[in-house]
Order: sequence, then structure tokens, then C-alpha cells
Amino acid sequence: MTTRALVLGGGGPVGIAWESGLVAGLAQAGVDLGQADFTLGTSAGSFVGARLALGAEAKTLADPLLVEAASRAAGSGEAATRPPADLSRLMQLMAQAQGGARNPADARAEIGAFALAAETPDEASFIDSFGRSFASLPDDAWPDRGFACAAIDAQTGAFQLWTRDSGVGVVRAVASSCSVPGIYPPVTLKGRRYIDGGMRSATNADMASGHDLVVVIAIRLAGAAGTATAAISARLDEEVETLKDGGATVAVITPDDASLAAMGANLMDFRQRGAAARAGLAQGHDYAARLQALWG
Repeated sequence: MTTRALVLGGGGPVGIAWESGLVAGLAQAGVDLGQADFTLGTSAGSFVGARLALGAEAKTLADPLLVEAASRAAGSGEAATRPPADLSRLMQLMAQAQGGARNPADARAEIGAFALAAETPDEASFIDSFGRSFASLPDDAWPDRGFACAAIDAQTGAFQLWTRDSGVGVVRAVASSCSVPGIYPPVTLKGRRYIDGGMRSATNADMASGHDLVVVIAIRLAGAAGTATAAISARLDEEVETLKDGGATVAVITPDDASLAAMGANLMDFRQRGAAARAGLAQGHDYAARLQALWG
């Protein structure tokens, strides 16, 4: 029996919107990635993946984002008009962590120190706002379907893959995976503080080894240049080769030209979420025929 894994990469709030739209569009066209045997999420992808693993219907995954976008368009509001966060310092640190010139754990520990020292919303407020999509879950809930999400120990730089066996709740695990350094607070789990798993890799797709078919949804921005972008891209290529060397068939989906235009240059820009979700929907419809034969 063929085992299927879904890998959802990082991409901030705009990435959540695009990935949700893409997954919904694919499902509406007959390819339901929510039926994966194992779902692995990093940062934005952990949020989308958790929703799927917890039983959200793939076809309607983007609906809340589209409703939110319509509401903002009608009523404006602070979130619709505030400028996006500045990611320049974080991108410099990520280039060091993923560029190969330094010990990766040491570089990630430096990112963790940056995150711990940054002025951010307090952890409780972050968890409360973040957890609205999972408000009905008990603190120790974890999806019945195979699910994991990636985080980084803010003090040591060590990689952490949260799974059912980790003994933590999915809400805080996903929040830790989404804790963008310098913007959101590190999240406390088992007495330690954790940050965004994208500091190791935007996808961590090699953690899906052992499955026959792996669909990787990864965000690459058009015209994006710089050391960090090159390192992230090279890391994904290495992970895909690792999966293939292990015998997996791998399909990688990245934003098409229309999605890239809709997403804009800053993935933390909440104002782009509606456009990104709509573009993802359209791309999912267009791409489904190419994925159908593989996914079934």
C-alpha cells in the first residue's frame, strides 16, 4: 500500500493564506491532500497542516480567510492598514544559519538569542490570538491522523520535531513553529522556549522520509535575491534529493506567476492574505490534473 505524506513549508500569514487556497483548490478539483497518511508542517505550514490533520475539510480550508478579507475590505480596520514587519535582520541571521559557513546549531542559537531579547507581544496574548482557530481543543489535544511540526530550541539552537509522542498540545506546538523571531515571542513547552522551525529549513521535508509519495508545498518568491533566499532554495533541493534517494516519489508545488504577484514581497503583510488565498485557489484548480495520477 502506497503511503502518502504532505509537507507544508513556512511563509508567514500570507503563506498560510496561499497554502490554504491551494489545498482547497486542489480538493475542489478532485485531489484531497487532507487524506495524507502523514502531514509535516513548518511555521505557516504547521498551522495549515494542523487544521487538515484535525479534520478540517480541504475544500473549504480557505473560506475563513476569504471571509476575513471581504470583511476587511468592507470595514478597513487596523490590521488591514498597518505596515508589514521588517524582516531584514532576521533574513541576515537565517542566511548564516542555512548558508553552511557556520555550525547551524550555533547560528540558530544566535537567532534564538535575538528572539528572546526582542520586544514582542507577550506569550499569553500570542497564544490567545493564535489559538482562535483551535479554541475548542483541550490543552493536550493532538490530531488522530499522523502530524508533526518543526520548532527550534531558542537557547541551544537544537531542532525539535513535535509529534504525538512528544507529550505536548498541538496548539502550543504549532504556535512555537510559527514564532517568527523578532516578531512573535518564543513559546514555552516543557520549561523551554521555542521558535520558528523555519530557522533550520523552510520545509524540513527530509523529516518525511519513509513514505512512498511526498507532496511538498514550498514558497519561493519571484525576484527574491540574497544569500538567505539562495540557501533556502538549495536546502529544499537537498531535501528533495534525500527523499528520492530513500525511494520516494516527490512532487514539489511552488507559487505560479499569478500567485507570486498576489502574495507580494513581504510574507508578513496581512493585507495580501485575501489576494493570496484567491490566487492559491486558482492555482490549485489548474494544477490538480497534474497531481491526480500520483495522489489518486
